[in-house]
Amino acid sequence: MDTTSLTITGALEAFAKREIAPQNLTEACFAQIKRLNPTLNAYITVIEPKKTLEAQRPPINTAPLNHALRGIPIAVKDLFDVEGIRTTAGSKFFADHIAENDAFVVERLKQAGALINGKTNTHEIALGVTGENPHYGTARNPWDTERIAGGSSSGSAIAVATGMALGALGTDTGGSIRIPASLCGVVGFKPTRGRVSTRGVFPLSWNLDHVGPLTKCVKDAAVMLQVISVYDAVDPSSIKMLTGDYLGHLIDDMSGRKIAIASGEFIESADTEVLEALHDAAKIFESMGCKIQKINVDWLNDAALANSTMIQTDAAAVHRDRLKEHPEMFGDDIRLRLEEGTNRSATEYVLARRTQADARKRFELFFESYDFLILPTTPIAAPPVTGLDSIEQAGRLNLFTKPFNLTGLPALSVPCGFTSEGLPIGLQIVAKAWGDAKALNAGYAYEQATEWHKKFPMI
Repeated sequence: MDTTSLTITGALEAFAKREIAPQNLTEACFAQIKRLNPTLNAYITVIEPKKTLEAQRPPINTAPLNHALRGIPIAVKDLFDVEGIRTTAGSKFFADHIAENDAFVVERLKQAGALINGKTNTHEIALGVTGENPHYGTARNPWDTERIAGGSSSGSAIAVATGMALGALGTDTGGSIRIPASLCGVVGFKPTRGRVSTRGVFPLSWNLDHVGPLTKCVKDAAVMLQVISVYDAVDPSSIKMLTGDYLGHLIDDMSGRKIAIASGEFIESADTEVLEALHDAAKIFESMGCKIQKINVDWLNDAALANSTMIQTDAAAVHRDRLKEHPEMFGDDIRLRLEEGTNRSATEYVLARRTQADARKRFELFFESYDFLILPTTPIAAPPVTGLDSIEQAGRLNLFTKPFNLTGLPALSVPCGFTSEGLPIGLQIVAKAWGDAKALNAGYAYEQATEWHKKFPMI
């Protein structure tokens, strides 16, 4: 069975018609893992099919969630606790840590019948966007194994792009779902902050972390979000809101929607081919009857810088004792960033929080005039793994994603083209706070008008 192009919704339809069985699908994904993981390094821990099928059934006396993901193999980033399985956070510190309970969202997936087939590779403690991990190996891009997959949800994007899993969970603090989604040619969605619980997920920043899905198509992202976006009364970051009808609104009419296309020096720092793909995407929306207007967004640079300040400082707080007692156990790049976070002043942090408040208010006013903002997910395609290029470009990769962690807005990355070297390009669609269904609606409409999401790496 070829799982490379199989979607979650396609598999569910095949189950209903008895064309395939969950066991066959689980074994087919496992065969992909055995074949590709030695090269791509997508998984840190693989759960074998027997354990996947037998030990991960929904808990007794728990009502199933309409079997929304019944029999679907799902991968989870190795920050999420899965009962009885180790959670390393990509770190030497937690190499032998076995989770006692499921993260809230993992429990939700299991209740919906999903089959967790492994824990995916991540940049160490999720503090990076390249996926180069000195402890568990570098995650490699399936479109070109000499290039990075992006991070920090590196393995989750690789697993989905290659059919090792049909969907995956990732975390996003400065772009860590959307960046690997863009570089690997899949869909990645960062919901509104507070929409999805972070309980049971190892933190990078208590103020900026988000949880969301990576999938082959927007409809699959909507299916996963429908399952995991439930208020968690125990999680301090969870906000009590009405659950969105993400599937029901996918096919809403886009005609007359007002879309701002990002412009200005901040955006024009992107590579030419990326900017061309952005403007081609705008034409697609225009053909649907949307109203397109260029808007200068140079002010987003301040938001990006504030997000960086907060991430480094928050991460230094999370790892304060470990950094003090055993700095040698961190990789060189992570230790340096944590030390920089430790050395930031309270004044710098307060100014970053002030920028955060200003940016939220500015976007609140912005979305009174526009339905969406579109911009590239990343300014560049995947840089090489080796050499200075990867290190130099890492700082550019999250330039366009960080502002939406700072503000907590829903942001979706969908494939929108390829470079002349055959590398994927991502389009980022941003909506107002709690407008998650609207962002998915716009992404789905774009996807139905294009073929980019139907292209997969030949590996």
